[in-house]
Amino acid sequence: MSSTDPFASAGSDPGNAPAFSVTELAFALKRTLEDAFGHVRLRGEISKVTRHTSGHIYLTLKDDKAAIDGVIWKGSVRGLRAQPEQGLEVIVTGRITTYPARSGYQIIIESLEPAGVGALLAQLERLKARLAAEGLFDAARKPALPQMPTVIGVITSPTGAVIRDILHRITDRWPARVIVWPVVVQGDSAAAQVARAIAGFNALAPDSPVPRPNVLIVARGGGSVEDLWPFNDEALARAAAASRIPLISAVGHETDTTLIDYAAARRAPTPTAAAEMATPVLADLRASLSVAGGRLDRAAAQTLEGGRTRLAAATAALPRLADLVELAGQRFDFAASRLAAALSGHVAVQAQRLTGVAARLTPPLLSRPVDLAGQRLGELETRLVAAIGRQQAITAQRADLPGLGLRMQLAARRRLAQETERLARLEQLRRSVDPDRPLGLGFARVHRPDGGLVTAAAGLAAGDGLRLVFADGSREVTVNGSPPPSPPARKPAAPEAGNPPSTPQGRLFD
Repeated sequence: MSSTDPFASAGSDPGNAPAFSVTELAFALKRTLEDAFGHVRLRGEISKVTRHTSGHIYLTLKDDKAAIDGVIWKGSVRGLRAQPEQGLEVIVTGRITTYPARSGYQIIIESLEPAGVGALLAQLERLKARLAAEGLFDAARKPALPQMPTVIGVITSPTGAVIRDILHRITDRWPARVIVWPVVVQGDSAAAQVARAIAGFNALAPDSPVPRPNVLIVARGGGSVEDLWPFNDEALARAAAASRIPLISAVGHETDTTLIDYAAARRAPTPTAAAEMATPVLADLRASLSVAGGRLDRAAAQTLEGGRTRLAAATAALPRLADLVELAGQRFDFAASRLAAALSGHVAVQAQRLTGVAARLTPPLLSRPVDLAGQRLGELETRLVAAIGRQQAITAQRADLPGLGLRMQLAARRRLAQETERLARLEQLRRSVDPDRPLGLGFARVHRPDGGLVTAAAGLAAGDGLRLVFADGSREVTVNGSPPPSPPARKPAAPEAGNPPSTPQGRLFD
């Protein structure tokens, strides 16, 4: 054997065999193992999964008779098709090496995938149960969909039939703006791109240049379990559950179910159904509004008619105001007419009684009381005549009330006619000074680019930009040619003999 072979024997005599150090033997075995098993694929069940703080994953692969340790370095963890879990049957690809510090061998795993569809579904069920236990799928935490969205965000592939179906359906149903966030919907990077799109839409401010959607749609067409597997990603499910904007999941066909369907606010069986779920039908809303408006009009009319009927019934039970006033006036007139006669009769009776009393009195005792009684009777007569005069004046004024009301109506009509005529004159004056009125007759206003008004051609040069304002709009124009030459200055005429030279006349607006 070659002298470089660490396992070469120097002969049958053990005394001639070289003595190796432990390190030399360990690394010799490491090189031999790596050369013999540089790239292998193993199938086994995962046990003893340990995730180190450094990001590396340590695990053990076993079957019914043997076990082997495995390591997944931090850089390879993100590219795995499935995350290692206890009890999951997988197929791994890597290289065999040794760990000299412990005299053991292990496999450095470069790729890991479930051993079959059954294993994938078993892993999905375990992940689904864990997220459900955290309350991630609770209906109470899911936001409600808006009734009339103005902006709809769609996360899907920009090519293909899915986005065309969604846009066509939304356009037919509801006038909303659609913002598409393009992502890949298949492959290892699909889950991360969709999660970033959900977070990006939620990060938009309400007053940002790109409007913040009222509802989101994550859509993908049908496919196999492997094609739809990115939508079973745990990070994507958490991003969908954390979305403050209501999210509709429309991944696959009606029979396909992924993890994002449970985390989203609503699940749609197809992308087209998601568009219908996110938008109302404008025609149906208009019809509902029309029906509600008709019902409101009928209810208002019925309420008004019922109030009018009740008012008429209540009014019918009341006496007319004119009857009340006329009856009271008539009683007052009768009382006033009887008052004068009653007062005269009362005065006569009292005078007669006074005369009788006076006859029984002696003349010396009678003179002064009689004088006082006569004075009081005179004052009463004066007051009675004044009261009768006032009552007659009030009766005359009441009789003239209808004529006064008619004169007030005529005066109000004349004043209304005068104010109407004055308003018509003011409107005619306003129309006459309206600067836009000549535009309707075929004229146009000429403005400079800064908005100034052009009133003369002398200040324009070739190439100047102008704006012509007409009655139905405006047009931008450019001056062509040069301005007309200024007229030559006129020489002043020679003054006549004996007349002083005249001074030039000034301008009115200087």
